[in-house]
Amino acid sequence: MTVDAAGKSFTLPSGPATLCFDKDEFMKKDFQVDKFIVDCRKKAPLETLRDDLDLYLKVVRSAMIELINKDYADFVNLSTNLVGMDKAIVNLTTPLGQLKEEVLSVQTAMDEAIEAVQEKIKQQQEIRHKKAVLQRLINITLSVEKIEKLLGIQQGTESSGSPGHLTGPLIERVATEFNKLQFYVTRSKGHRLVEKVKPRIATITTTLQYSLEGSFLSGLETGNTGMLRQCLRTYALIDKTRDAEDLFREHVVRPHMEQIINDDFLRRHDVSVMFEQVLTFIPDSCSVLNNITTGTSGDIVRGYDFVVNAVFPEIVRNLEIRTSSIFAPGNPDVFHKKYSIFTRFLDAFEQCCVSQASVKRLRQHTSYISIIGKWSLPVYFQIRFQDIAGSFEAALCSGLNSTSGPSEFRLVSSNALWFSLTHCWSDSISLPALTHRFVKLNLQCLSRYKTWLDEVYQDEVSRKTESNYDSKQPSSVPDRLSNPSPTGSSGEQFHRSSSPKPAVTMEVPVRYPISTSQIVSLMSDMNKLSFKIFELFEDTIKPQLNAIGFNNTENVKGALKEGIDAACECRPRFWNMVTEDVIKKCSVFLAQVNDIPRLYRRTKKEVPSKPSAYLSGVLKPLNQFCEEHSAALNDQQKTEFLTHVFAALSQQFAEVTSEVLTSTKKMEESLRRLKKARGGDKEKEKGGGISDSDKIRSQIIIDIKTFLGQVEIMGVQPDLIEGYSKIMALAQESESDMAS
Repeated sequence: MTVDAAGKSFTLPSGPATLCFDKDEFMKKDFQVDKFIVDCRKKAPLETLRDDLDLYLKVVRSAMIELINKDYADFVNLSTNLVGMDKAIVNLTTPLGQLKEEVLSVQTAMDEAIEAVQEKIKQQQEIRHKKAVLQRLINITLSVEKIEKLLGIQQGTESSGSPGHLTGPLIERVATEFNKLQFYVTRSKGHRLVEKVKPRIATITTTLQYSLEGSFLSGLETGNTGMLRQCLRTYALIDKTRDAEDLFREHVVRPHMEQIINDDFLRRHDVSVMFEQVLTFIPDSCSVLNNITTGTSGDIVRGYDFVVNAVFPEIVRNLEIRTSSIFAPGNPDVFHKKYSIFTRFLDAFEQCCVSQASVKRLRQHTSYISIIGKWSLPVYFQIRFQDIAGSFEAALCSGLNSTSGPSEFRLVSSNALWFSLTHCWSDSISLPALTHRFVKLNLQCLSRYKTWLDEVYQDEVSRKTESNYDSKQPSSVPDRLSNPSPTGSSGEQFHRSSSPKPAVTMEVPVRYPISTSQIVSLMSDMNKLSFKIFELFEDTIKPQLNAIGFNNTENVKGALKEGIDAACECRPRFWNMVTEDVIKKCSVFLAQVNDIPRLYRRTKKEVPSKPSAYLSGVLKPLNQFCEEHSAALNDQQKTEFLTHVFAALSQQFAEVTSEVLTSTKKMEESLRRLKKARGGDKEKEKGGGISDSDKIRSQIIIDIKTFLGQVEIMGVQPDLIEGYSKIMALAQESESDMAS
């Protein structure tokens, strides 16, 4: 079913079922020939599309002919039906014009009536407004006269400011009428009559406030809760609650605070005593007002907060004016003590507030913000920063010297770092408001320690790579790795430091190498730091972060971990220095393997049964190192160190042993050829049947097994050592050669 332009529905004729297109596509509003052809080409080739279109065209033509034949009579009668249509249209023109004129005249009359009604409504609104203004002016006049009569004010005379005693109900009546008067005056602002009665209103206001002040102060003095409730209700009624709070502040709070908060009092008492006495004022002098203005009973007068709006601002005023010395940050210890006492005072003061809403108002009060800003926390932190960072920097200047007294750490620098990290969080240093700054200081200390370690390492590398020293210095520097505590002629220990850099002078000082003991102590300290830093975080830093409402503590922990990990990155480099030195000392004795052939070649020695003497020399530096530093090395460090050293020694041992065995084999072959040429047998010893070459091999086998046995004795698995397979292969090869 399709709808044509005239709104009539018709159906396209159906075509054969084999058509490659949908006939309804032709009647769509967005039909496009190009798109239609592209879509059809996806289903059939162009020849098929052309044939189907021709076929459907014939179907459409046939349907059109049938439609014309069906409605032929209507087509023929169409012209007959239109005869006389022009005359009928002309006959309708005149009555339609008359009807139009009548409608326009009615519309004009209606518009005029509407305009007249709107004008009347506007006039009525103006009259109503004027009546309302007039009524308000009348009410103003009546209210002024009524209040003046109640207050006993004579019109045309100045008020003496001391009217007769007004009872509570009378004051409340006056306040109610005065509240109405204020409403009328506000609505009639700018009117000449209002300007005329303003002096009378001012007199009424002064008289009413004077009466209220007298009653309020009298109620405070006598503790008359009924009178106080009446006065507070009246103040609230005339929207003068702040006046009541200011009156209480001026006549009650100020005299008391001026006696307590002053420099003379502080000279006689501690600052904590001053704040304690300040706090006692609230239950002693504010309890009556708090009972009247807070609670759930029906006679509560709401809208007041004397503790926040009267007591606290006066406390702040006296602290800022009369005891400004307590804010001085010059002495950080005194400042910390006073600030801590003050924060505890604030906590206690908040406990005196009647509700959480009152606490919120207190924290948003201008005086609260002002007093917090009086404490120079940035200056205090800067002083602490200079003390902590300065001490730490001074300790770094001592280089890798050992601590003199009992300490968790072996080096002065490591001990100073730990002291700096923990000192930030001590009760005498840390402040909740500066927690973020002390966290940053911890991270800065770790970063400085890492930089210092890099400088120490680079300085040592530079020293080793220098080609020569000043001509005045000895041609060689004593090996301090074998002498951990070098001394000068006076016995004074030499110090080495990389930070800060010394001033450049004409004479270049001798730079002494880092000792093995210093490096081992450094590694021990860094291992302790790597796990103690997390103990510090969990036990100290995290609770303080939670106390200030900071919950994303994992980020802080991650930053500390990143800092200590960065500092520990240098450990492999320093360990290489130690292992290289120990390996160097041990490998010196491996050269004696080359002397084994000399000991057995034509010497008539017995078959070897003991390891060579050089093995004790090879292992002596290693044993000595482990004994000297057993307290500083944990099992894991010791195992890693020995594994690395034995791996290097095994490689060197295998190389020199392989050379000896190869040389022995060559010598044996030469002797065999020589004997054969002379007609003799294999080389024999006169005292037995084993050759000199086999004695050499036997000695090497014993040495290899002894070496590997010592490896196991020292707690290292031989099969985990790089070079173990080479040594074992040499031993097996020697045994095979002996058997052949």
